[in-house]
Amino acid sequence: MISYVRAAGTSLVLDARGIGVPVVVHWGADLGPLDEGSLASLADAAVPAVGPSSIDVPLRLSLLPTLAEGWSGRPGVSGFRPGGGGPGAGGASLDLRLVAVRTPAENALRVELADAAASVSVTTELELSGEGVLRLRHILTNTATDPAGPAFELASLDVVLPVPDRAAEILDFTGLWSHERRPQRGALRHGIWSRESRHGRPGHDDPFLLVAGTPGFGFRSGEVWATHLAWSGDKRLWAEGSPLGLATLGSGELLAPGELSLAAGASYTGPWTVAVYSDAGLDGLSARLHPWIRSWSTIRAPRKVVLNTWEAVYFDHDLPTLTRLVDAAARVGVERFVLDDGWFAGRVDDRRALGDWFVDPATWPAGLHPLIDRVHAAGMDFGLWVEPEMISLDSETARRHPDWVLGPAGAPTWRFQRVLDLAHPDAFAYVLARLDALLAEYPIAYLKWDHNRDLLAGSAHRQTRALYRLIDELRGRHPGLEIESCASGGARIDLGILERVDRVWTSDTNDPLERQQIQRYTGVLVPPEYLGGHLGAAMAHTTWRSSELSFRLATALFGSAGIEWDLTKADDAELAMIAGWVAQHKSLRALLHSGTVVRADPSDPALEVHGVVSVDRTAAVFAVVALAAPRAAVPAPIRFPGLAPMLRYTVRPLILGAAPRVVQDAPPAWLAAGEATLSGAVLGLVGLPGPLLAPEQAALFTVDAVG
Repeated sequence: MISYVRAAGTSLVLDARGIGVPVVVHWGADLGPLDEGSLASLADAAVPAVGPSSIDVPLRLSLLPTLAEGWSGRPGVSGFRPGGGGPGAGGASLDLRLVAVRTPAENALRVELADAAASVSVTTELELSGEGVLRLRHILTNTATDPAGPAFELASLDVVLPVPDRAAEILDFTGLWSHERRPQRGALRHGIWSRESRHGRPGHDDPFLLVAGTPGFGFRSGEVWATHLAWSGDKRLWAEGSPLGLATLGSGELLAPGELSLAAGASYTGPWTVAVYSDAGLDGLSARLHPWIRSWSTIRAPRKVVLNTWEAVYFDHDLPTLTRLVDAAARVGVERFVLDDGWFAGRVDDRRALGDWFVDPATWPAGLHPLIDRVHAAGMDFGLWVEPEMISLDSETARRHPDWVLGPAGAPTWRFQRVLDLAHPDAFAYVLARLDALLAEYPIAYLKWDHNRDLLAGSAHRQTRALYRLIDELRGRHPGLEIESCASGGARIDLGILERVDRVWTSDTNDPLERQQIQRYTGVLVPPEYLGGHLGAAMAHTTWRSSELSFRLATALFGSAGIEWDLTKADDAELAMIAGWVAQHKSLRALLHSGTVVRADPSDPALEVHGVVSVDRTAAVFAVVALAAPRAAVPAPIRFPGLAPMLRYTVRPLILGAAPRVVQDAPPAWLAAGEATLSGAVLGLVGLPGPLLAPEQAALFTVDAVG
């Protein structure tokens, strides 16, 4: 049979005729309605020539390519059975045969394969969402029946998808602490461009999203094919160009040698690979991914404006100081007060006490109740910072249970801490019990869940699975609980963790200049309502760069907004500006957290344009950002993408407390008039003259349909 799934401008054709592993004939643009005869003609016509010095049958890329099929690229599956013959003996690979193709639901396939001689079966689950997002994963089972027989040692189980020859340029990401999601681009050549993460979390240099596209693709132009691995542990993504005429994107969990040993009857389910096609550039990917993520998101209420205490007080906790901060937060309209690190027994700095999850009786003799009562009285709910996956060697927990510390005794610390072995049943039970007890005793609406170091020891697979179980169990016991995923900033942002949390801390930097790029590229995959972004102090604590309040406000407006600043040190004028910003964010929140994210491709790299357009395209808010000095005295017009061409819109500047600084003698005429009304087609294609912004300034605009 030939299977054909299609939705929202995307389609996939799978040729499952014969006895071999089904062949991926096409993944990309929708091919339109095709009957069985047309599908057969397509599959037959797609069979390539037999090249010289190659196998004597046409080489076609299967759903799970291996050496047994003549595929000499990176295989879809590898493993062996020590001393037991079958795969691995003499270098043989799995020789899988088709058992069945089933259709459990519309646009979903279940492909069942087996290698009887190796006693191994593989099931591939594939589904195409209504938004055009493709998900695939493989499930491998050791079908041997002798429990005393050799286990199957799984080395890799990856999703491999073809991309056409015109997808000749690749984009992925790298980064550092407080500088995450830095794009890097290059040509797709012969060989493998492979990105591997061994952090036990995706890491600050996470490849994040691997994109192959037509050369020069941008946010609004070009065909692109992209993959993301929905997994919070070690992983690999790659792009491979082959002299055989095939190019592929691949992804899968990165397994350490011996990490997965499957006894008779045991199975391994790989993480989902999320694959997306667009003929409208990177924004086209977001236009599919964001509504799909929203269809299963855990978010059920508007994202509350947060005040987090970390950069305000660090470890200096006391009730009078925090009460003053609560009062200042309430004055500007904050809705959630989050007490960060430093609240538990013995935690006076970052060198001790992780793992001892009891409220410090010295600082809090009556527990956290007096503070929480003050927070509630001020009209806010209460959140608490935890780091459940970590442990300090200088802690009561580590002294009592040294076997709960992951890795050898002399392993290096990181931020003066080690990793708690969540795969240890007793350690898992202890952490669950302590968090459960805190949530039972105190009305905690929100946990900021941190993860401040790489694993560097133990099994990343088991640790990640245990983390998922821990969060799932905790949310099952406390259904109203919200969780923010933080990993020393943005080191764990992926669709595996996103299934379990309501917010991610995009980066540890609150420097607005750094944040502009970090938020821009993280937002290709993740919808803005998840992306925590905070208003920090004038001087950023990570870069020591100073920035004006208006620029900080404009940057933190987009996303899940918050404050990380000692507001008790702000003057009345600053507090008034912040209160106005909070009120403006609340008025725009429904649009910002449900609309379509759009980004222009400006001709001047010093300038960026981004915005959010409502689903019905009747309203939008845009930002024009000067990252550096522009290259022209008269900047190029501002083009507003994503509007309905036939509708007329009024564009107005949006001032958050103070207008952005400009270096012009006179503003454009329409700005001097205060507004302009034009069609969506004109605004998108011609645009409006923009102000000549000084570096590190942002101009905001509202766009509203007329009539």
